[in-house]
Amino acid sequence: MSAEQFVGRWKLVESENFEDYLKEVGIGLILRKAACAAKPTLEIKVNGTTWHVNQLSTFKNTSLEFTLGVEFDETTPDGRQFKSTITIEDGKVVHVQKKIKDSDHDSVITRWLEGEKLITTLQSGSVVSRRAYVRE
Repeated sequence: MSAEQFVGRWKLVESENFEDYLKEVGIGLILRKAACAAKPTLEIKVNGTTWHVNQLSTFKNTSLEFTLGVEFDETTPDGRQFKSTITIEDGKVVHVQKKIKDSDHDSVITRWLEGEKLITTLQSGSVVSRRAYVRE
């Protein structure tokens, strides 16, 4: 598995349990509804061990730049802050978000390729959301 497999533009086509995940991590009703209505495109670029991931939608555009295996400060689209580390394990990109504030919740976001789809699971506590993207 190489990082290059993830490179490209990916459009959201399926989403299961996303609102429950957002509720679990403490996102308010209005933001949850807006986020669930959005159909984001992920734009992934890789330069060596440095990744650039842009999420583009009518709701909000975000950008994440990181080096595999190196902890970094992350601010989510809704303003929560985490110490995050992203690694590749068994062909999957594993994004661990460790809370800084007690009121926040840790999450693990895992991405992998399944046939022609980029599958993303978002897990916090016992709640898991599954989202699928296809190449644009």
